Amino acid sequence: MSQPRLIVDTGAVVANWRALATASGAATCGAALKADGYGLGARPLLAALADAGCRDVFVASWAEAAALGPLPANVRVAVLHGITPPEMDQAAALGPAFAPILNTPAQAALWRQTGCPADAMVDTGINRLGLAAADLAALDGIPLHTLHSHLACADEPAHPQNAAQRDRFQQALAHFPSARAALANSAGIGLGPAFHFGLTRPGIGLYGGGPSAAGFHPVLHLVAPVLQLRDVPAGAAIGYGASFIAPRPLRTATVALGYADGYPRALAGQDHSWGHALIEGRRHPVLGRVSMDLLVIDVTHAPAVAEGDPLEIAFDIPAAARAAGRTDYEMLTGLGARYTRSYR
Repeated sequence: MSQPRLIVDTGAVVANWRALATASGAATCGAALKADGYGLGARPLLAALADAGCRDVFVASWAEAAALGPLPANVRVAVLHGITPPEMDQAAALGPAFAPILNTPAQAALWRQTGCPADAMVDTGINRLGLAAADLAALDGIPLHTLHSHLACADEPAHPQNAAQRDRFQQALAHFPSARAALANSAGIGLGPAFHFGLTRPGIGLYGGGPSAAGFHPVLHLVAPVLQLRDVPAGAAIGYGASFIAPRPLRTATVALGYADGYPRALAGQDHSWGHALIEGRRHPVLGRVSMDLLVIDVTHAPAVAEGDPLEIAFDIPAAARAAGRTDYEMLTGLGARYTRSYR
């Protein structure tokens, strides 16, 4: 098989969720599965998390909601982008386990016609999605299940915006005494009990990333097949731009993985300081530039490697993100569609 493989450790995702649930204290702990489970596959992750006791799931859109398929028992899905007129029929067909998070007065007026419960988002300072405090009356007549807001600076615990948003959220909650409340994402959970309210919404922490990544389990492995072995003489160039010149005779393996698969070009280059494969626990560097579909690996000191062999390509999310100058979120959601995904 000439495709790369993405191996997802669902047990590690569940372990991370349980750690976040414990850190959430008395609050219920949900799970953000938007962007197809941050690129890892929402449906198998939902099954594993539901088996572990997760009952609240968040997706961005109704298309993502529908893609979850039949839900496990007692799971509720909230759609972060709310609802628009063309989506009303789809929402009705999916049934009462799916609800919008209403963000605007127009969305509230549209949903009120259904008489069904919904969630709502109040903006407390991120100025992205959510009702302004002055517009909360737009929710009158709607059975409100959960009131949400979202922290802008949770990954900076000392930032004054955190306390300011919490206080504004508490003021908004006074209008809805019977509603559940949700403010904290993964980083917000780490801000302590004053930010937990009744429900937490971790995302990146489930997948081994974010500011507390050192305490989480890694959840994925990349494996790419060797397409060709080559003996490269000293002084020969490797890859586009002839950016790497072999300092000595090298044995190289060209593998089926590239930037079209979400492996950033910045992980390799002239100094090849980070990108590498792992063979029997030893690092073997990426040589030259990352191509769209290919990497070249130095396997001079791995003589047993043969064409067709699978090589594990190092892809520790936080470390790779730092090396590539990206965020953990970008690294995960940028994983391409060409992987053969498997779950364990």
